[in-house]
Amino acid sequence: MMTLQRRAGVALWRQIAETLESDIKEQIFPPGRKLPTEAELAERFAVNRHTVRRGIAFLEQEGLLRVEQGRGTFVQERMVDYKLGKRTRFSENIQKQSRIPSGELVRALVLSADATVAKNLQIRKGASVVLIENVGKVDGRPISVAAHHFPARRFPDIIEIYKRSGSITKALVHYGIDDYTRKETRITARLPTANESRLLELPRSQPVLVSENINVDPEGRIIEFGWTRMAAERAQLVVQP
Repeated sequence: MMTLQRRAGVALWRQIAETLESDIKEQIFPPGRKLPTEAELAERFAVNRHTVRRGIAFLEQEGLLRVEQGRGTFVQERMVDYKLGKRTRFSENIQKQSRIPSGELVRALVLSADATVAKNLQIRKGASVVLIENVGKVDGRPISVAAHHFPARRFPDIIEIYKRSGSITKALVHYGIDDYTRKETRITARLPTANESRLLELPRSQPVLVSENINVDPEGRIIEFGWTRMAAERAQLVVQP
């Protein structure tokens, strides 16, 4: 328990805010960490919950905390500037910001192309396509869910190659594609599905940014159609020429 001293001109809620801000700066509560409950903080500072609530509200206004209804109060993560350009690579994007990228495979399978996938890959509806879906993480925190579709006829073993390398870019090198570029990107926003909410550890009330993309090889042939769903509160999309 920590007993606050009534200092002239400094309200108790402000002292609580100053103490929590110091805890955040010293990484006692790192980005993304959930704070103790109001009741626990009230006990820590020997004050009532209303006083704690005022201190939290102040830090929320300052952008240091975010309050998620039904989940609690969290330390706000540093926003990721995710650049979309002629060459868009997840790991490279994140490393350039001195942060740590990682990923987790959600599913990988061969299926029949529906009308949307077939149109974007320029193949016939019902043709075999390979789907690789993964979660992209930054500093261990999920930021995106990406679905990559490839024509199975051209990339028959890409699932096994991807599982060995852990990289779409490296898997494409296996097929002689040392470079590929973005032909088109379409961006929208919506609320997440239940599955996206679970994978991104995001409330259903928080929006996701959805980017649909088409990538081509050096000869201009379409090699991939996919869409990425990003937690809007953790990333902003930066479109580059």
